[in-house]
Amino acid sequence: MELYSRLIFPRLLELTMSGRELGSYRQSLLQSVKGQVLEIGFGTGLNLPYYSDGVTALTVVDPNQGMTAIATPRIQSSNLDITLQIASAEALPMASESFDAVVCTWTLCSILHIDQALSEVHRVLKPGGKFFFIEHGLSPEPGVSTWQRRITPLQRRVADGCHLDRPMANLVKTVFDQVELEEFYAIDLPKLLGYFYKGSATKH
Repeated sequence: MELYSRLIFPRLLELTMSGRELGSYRQSLLQSVKGQVLEIGFGTGLNLPYYSDGVTALTVVDPNQGMTAIATPRIQSSNLDITLQIASAEALPMASESFDAVVCTWTLCSILHIDQALSEVHRVLKPGGKFFFIEHGLSPEPGVSTWQRRITPLQRRVADGCHLDRPMANLVKTVFDQVELEEFYAIDLPKLLGYFYKGSATKH
């Protein structure tokens, strides 16, 4: 599984997550991100084209070294000041209150200790800083959610730890008091995969 995770999965991720519709969600989420920014779960760097000139510096982390080969050309061609680190969101190697914003796109589903990762996000944000996220997760439709729970064990193996059945809104709200979000089914995706949570959470 290590070989699959490092060599094969990054290419599958690049293929499945680079569509136009997902790009529109990225753009909508990232257009208001500014200042000193941290992105967790950087992956192959698909968010880079959507950051605005308001971003003064971007630190990106991902635990999978196999993503780096695909992400590096994007980093090199970007006009942003980017620092890449191989690290887990569950133990961020940054000082507390270091960032104006933290970004996470379709990543919380695959972090083993998601509560710990969200606490780390809260820790490294400056007071008043925002956590911007878009994730897929548990649908409110009983028929859909039942199948999400049934399929998740297989999904975790195929998609490097990805869970289909996490109630993302509740998880974020356990760490952040002020959360603004919308929930919806994505266009052109099966309901099992495409129930999205998109929004921001503010650190007081």
